[in-house]
Amino acid sequence: MREERRDRDSEGRARSARPRDGLGRPLPYGAPGVERQPEGVVRGAGETLREAQRLLDAGMPFHAHEVFEDAWKSGPEAEQALWRGMAQLAVGLTHAARGNATGGARLLLRGAAVIDAYPERTPHGIDMAGLTVWARELAARVGDGPVDAAREAPRLT
Repeated sequence: MREERRDRDSEGRARSARPRDGLGRPLPYGAPGVERQPEGVVRGAGETLREAQRLLDAGMPFHAHEVFEDAWKSGPEAEQALWRGMAQLAVGLTHAARGNATGGARLLLRGAAVIDAYPERTPHGIDMAGLTVWARELAARVGDGPVDAAREAPRLT
């Protein structure tokens, strides 16, 4: 029986050490990849939005999703739905850019529903109405083939 080696992080948790491309897809060991987002970074809302927008504009929505996930997990409990919805939008764009129309549309619509239900309309200056429209429009046309993540990146504020 062949024993498989699992990559581990410094704390012993399973974490792939394979490099990733700009859309978060694993590449072969040793291949040049995109620098990964560090996990567990605590940022304020403004810093979260600036970093996520930078990554979205660079065509790296998977990495923006990780920034939103950090905010979701480390931020105030009252804002967890906001950041979860934002993460779903970013990963929806990731799937759409990878050519996964079904998954992309589903996550875009799920994220849009989450932020549409959020009680505040412009938390931290986020254009919730504009993001909801963007996500629903993109979800309606992802079946036409993979989208260009950088060209389709939304404006968050």
